Amino acid sequence: MVEVICDTSFLIHLSTHRIINIDNIEMDIGQITFLVPNVVIEELKNLEKNPSKKFEISQTMKYIKNFKTIEINGTFADKEIINYVKKNNMIVATMDRELKNKIKLFGNSIISFSKNKIILES
Repeated sequence: MVEVICDTSFLIHLSTHRIINIDNIEMDIGQITFLVPNVVIEELKNLEKNPSKKFEISQTMKYIKNFKTIEINGTFADKEIINYVKKNNMIVATMDRELKNKIKLFGNSIISFSKNKIILES
C-alpha cells in the first residue's frame, strides 16, 4: 500500500470534481491510502468560515471524513508537509506549483491533476 500525503488544494479538487482515471493511478503505483495531515484539516476548517468557500469546503470535509489522518501539526500546511517529506520519503498530492517544485527537489514524487485526470509526476 502506498501512502500519499494530501494538501488542501488536492483534497478540494478531489472532492469537488469528477476524476476520470482515479483507478488507473493505482495500477501504476499500487493501492493508495490518502493521508490528511492535521494541519490541513485545520486549514480547511478556517477556509470553511469564508462564506464564498463554505459549500466547497463542506463537501471536502464530508468527502475526507473516512480518510486516515496523520500527525503533522503546525500553522502553515505547505511548510509542515515539506518538513515531514524531508524526513520521510513519501508521495505528496498537491496542485500547488510552488509546493510541487519544492517536493521534487527532495526527489519525491507528486500526484496531481491535469484536465480532471490524476497524474503521477516524478
